[in-house]
Amino acid sequence: MQPNHFEIVVIGTGPGGEGAAMQAAKADKKTAVIEAYKEIGGGCTHWGTIPSKALRFSIYSMMEAMNNTIVRDMGIHINPTVAQLRASSRSIINKQVEMRQRFYERNNVPVFHGCAKFIDEHTLEIDPETHIRGDNIIIATGSRPFRPAGVDFSHPRIFDSDTILDLKIKPQSITIYGAGVIGCEYASMFRNLGIKVNLINTRAKLLEFLDDEIIDALSYQMRDSGVIIRHNESFSKIEPQEDGVVLYLESGKQVKTDILLWANGRSGNTDMLLLDRVGITPDSRGLLKVNQSFQTSCSHIYAVGDVIGFPSLASAAYMQGRAATRHILGAQEDLHLTDIPNGIYTSPEISSIGKTERELTADKVPYEVGHSQFKSLARAQITGRAIGMLKILFHRETLEILGVHCFGPNASEIIHIGQAIMKQPAPNNTLEYFIDTTFNYPTMAEAYRVAALNGYNRLF
Repeated sequence: MQPNHFEIVVIGTGPGGEGAAMQAAKADKKTAVIEAYKEIGGGCTHWGTIPSKALRFSIYSMMEAMNNTIVRDMGIHINPTVAQLRASSRSIINKQVEMRQRFYERNNVPVFHGCAKFIDEHTLEIDPETHIRGDNIIIATGSRPFRPAGVDFSHPRIFDSDTILDLKIKPQSITIYGAGVIGCEYASMFRNLGIKVNLINTRAKLLEFLDDEIIDALSYQMRDSGVIIRHNESFSKIEPQEDGVVLYLESGKQVKTDILLWANGRSGNTDMLLLDRVGITPDSRGLLKVNQSFQTSCSHIYAVGDVIGFPSLASAAYMQGRAATRHILGAQEDLHLTDIPNGIYTSPEISSIGKTERELTADKVPYEVGHSQFKSLARAQITGRAIGMLKILFHRETLEILGVHCFGPNASEIIHIGQAIMKQPAPNNTLEYFIDTTFNYPTMAEAYRVAALNGYNRLF
């Protein structure tokens, strides 16, 4: 059998795979992609980012309707199930798939459907009749929820972050084990549906990579909404019953709720690749180690996206895919893969970029803080969305922007103003930009001017 030969072969069509393949196609490299699922788009499109954020928007829209004075006065009661709220996400997923399918077609990149397995360092088997050979191979197979032994995920009351979207009933209570990004996002969503939420955190704080002030704000808002948060806990066993699930904790506590969502970690999708044939060894969670150019221990085999772990963001994966292909093409210029903004879709949203106060203190950097409370902004008062703040960290002497942290509605959009200025070359990346720039009024963007003036006044 003579395998099809390509200059670049990409395994996976999620954001990382798409970024890699499109960059290669634009450079006129003969490129192919392999996708195990029946449709392209990866977990981001089918089980993760798109469906969960569509669900979040449906819940938010429902909350706004319920809080509408006319709706309340008419006595209209809204009590949908998760399945009903998810109804609109199917059309969004279809649109995403159709759009991305056209990307591959327009750029003459063939898509092979099947589970890729390494035959040797350059050859992949898709099925017994189809082998593909690549000069360079980029692994972008993503990740899936980690499923520990001893937890019965086949039970109808136990879910992970992939299967929770298929929830048919509306439970009265839920335990979420794991308080990372996924756990916190689902805790917010379920609480907004009026469901009692127990959030079990295996660490001392929520989302420890965030700035402490943002962590405190999130914890306060969650508790104020009724979420029960338990820190420094670990499970000993999970016992499903006919009428609920009992979570037994090592501390001796027992928590019983209608359903349980396991949201504690993810595993890289590498087990089917037969990587031992090419001398690549994933870690205990199936993740791959790469260098700064995204090369594995086999220099012509690259890995990008969730399969390499942190930061596990769709936006980062796309850029990593582009960067890997550009390295294959011989490009050296920076793709700005440092200081990647995060977006966390809790209620309210969180987004940040750059250093935290904790990091700057540890590094002995002389910094100052500028705050803007959303409750003081005219736009927030008009829209009735006044919970939140913007925080700018800057160097006391040079006024260079060192970090921007936002907690509140549309935080994931607002952060990009700060990102744009941080990425400017000196001396255009300083607090003075926000002080001297005219912002539309009333807008949420005005928070940057308010925070900049607040910080500048602290210097004197």
